[in-house]
Amino acid sequence: MSSASAAPAASAAPANPRSRVITASLVGTTIEFYDFYVYATAAVLVFPILFFPAGNDTTNLLLSFSIFGAAMVARPVGAVVFGHFGDKFGRKATLVGSLLTMGVATFLIGLLPTFDQVGVLAPILLLVLRLAQGFALGGEWSGAALVATENAPQGKRAWYGTFPQLGAPIGFIIANTVFLVIYFLLPHPDGPAQRSEEFLAWGWRVPFLFSAVMVIVGLYVRLKLVESETFAKAEKTGAIRKFPLGEVVRRHWKQLILGTFIMLATYVLFYLMTSFTLAYGTKATTEGAAAAAEAAGTAFDASTYVPGLGFGYTDFVIMQILGVVFFGVFTLLSGPVADTIGRRRLLLWITGVIAVFGLLFNVFLLPQLDPKFSGALVQAFLIFGFMLMGATFGPMGALLPELFPTNVRYTGSAISYNVSSILGAALAPIVATALWAAAGGSPWLVGVYLSGSAVLTFIALWLSKETKDVEYETNIGHVDLGAR
Repeated sequence: MSSASAAPAASAAPANPRSRVITASLVGTTIEFYDFYVYATAAVLVFPILFFPAGNDTTNLLLSFSIFGAAMVARPVGAVVFGHFGDKFGRKATLVGSLLTMGVATFLIGLLPTFDQVGVLAPILLLVLRLAQGFALGGEWSGAALVATENAPQGKRAWYGTFPQLGAPIGFIIANTVFLVIYFLLPHPDGPAQRSEEFLAWGWRVPFLFSAVMVIVGLYVRLKLVESETFAKAEKTGAIRKFPLGEVVRRHWKQLILGTFIMLATYVLFYLMTSFTLAYGTKATTEGAAAAAEAAGTAFDASTYVPGLGFGYTDFVIMQILGVVFFGVFTLLSGPVADTIGRRRLLLWITGVIAVFGLLFNVFLLPQLDPKFSGALVQAFLIFGFMLMGATFGPMGALLPELFPTNVRYTGSAISYNVSSILGAALAPIVATALWAAAGGSPWLVGVYLSGSAVLTFIALWLSKETKDVEYETNIGHVDLGAR
C-alpha cells in the first residue's frame, strides 16, 4: 500500500522551492534590465558623441534614441521565437537562452569601435547588437513571469508576479550606480558634472563588460530550475501545440490586443521617467548654454536651442535613483493589493492617476528662479512618477500571463508585452524629444502624450475581465490530439 501511494509522487513533476522560484525570476530580470539600462544611459550620455558624426545636439540625440528604440522592434520577434520554444518544450531552456543572448550582446557593445575609428560601421554594429538585446528581452520577461506565477501558492500569484517586475528597479539602480562609480573614479578636469576624456575614451565601456559577471550568476540559478507542474500537466493532457503562435492568434486574438494596450501607459511612463527625464534634466538651460558658448568663443542662436533644466549628470542620476527606490517599494506593495481587490480594479485607479499626472508636467518640470525649489519640484516629480510606475508595473507580472491558457501562455503574454514595447517604449523617447523641441523646451506636450496613452490603457482595462480567480490548473488550453 505504501509503495502504491508513493508512485504518483515519484511520477509528478518535481516542485521548485519557493526561494528558488523567487531568486530565478528576480535575478534573471535584474540582469536583463541592467543590460538594457546600461544602454539607455549610454544612449543619452555617450552614444550621441561617439557613434554619430558631429551635428545638431537634438538630431544626434534622436539618432541615439532611434537605435535605442530599434530594439523594441526586435522584441516581438524574440517573443515569438522564445515563446514558441517556451510553450512547446518548457520554460527553463528558453530562459537560459534569452539570458545568454542578452549577456553576449551587451558585452560586445563594450568592445565596439567608435565613429572616429571605423566611420559609419560603428553605428551599424551598435544597431545589430542593440537588436540582439531586444530579441533576448522579448523572451526574458514572459519566461520569468511564468516561472513566478506558475509556481505561486494559492491566492498569491500577483505577489509572486511582482518579483520578476522588481528586477526593473533593481537593474536600474545597479546600472546607474556602476556608471556613477566609474564616473567619480575618473579625473574630471571640468568638474564632476562634465564628461571627462577618460570617461568617453574607455570608462563608459566598463558597465557593459561587467555584465558578463552578472550573467554567470544568473545562469547558475536558472540551470537549477525544473518545469512547473502546470506545464507538465499541459504536456500530459495533450494541450501542447506544434505552432503556439497560430493557436494564440486564432483563439486568443482579443486577449492579445487588450494585453498590448493594457501595457501601453506603463511603457510610456517608464521611458519618460528614465530616458527622457535624463536628457531633459541634464541639458543646459538657455542661459547656461549661452554662457558656455561665450566662454568657448562660439556663436549661439537662442532661437533654435532647445533648453533643459541644467542639472549635472551625477546630481540628476542620484535624484533618479532615489525615485527608483519608490518604484521598487510600490512594485512589491502592488502585489498583495492586486491579490486582494483584483488586478483590473487596481490598475483602473492607477491608470486614471497617470492620466492626471501627465497634465502636471509643467507644474514640476519648468525651471524656477530658486534652483533649490526647482530641484525639490523635480525630485517630487521623480518620486511620484516612479511610485505610479511601481503600482502599474507590479500587477502586470500576473495579469498578462493570466489572460492566456498554459499551452500558449508564454507566447501570448510575450507578444502582448513586447508589441506594446513598440507602441510605448520604442516611440516614447523619440516622440518625447520631438515634442520637447516643438514646445520650445517646455515639457507640457510630453505630459499630454503620457495622458493620451493612459486613456488608451484605461479603455483596454475597462473592456477586459478580472483575472484574479483564473485557475492555472484547469486553464491549460484547447486539447486537440489531431492538431499536435
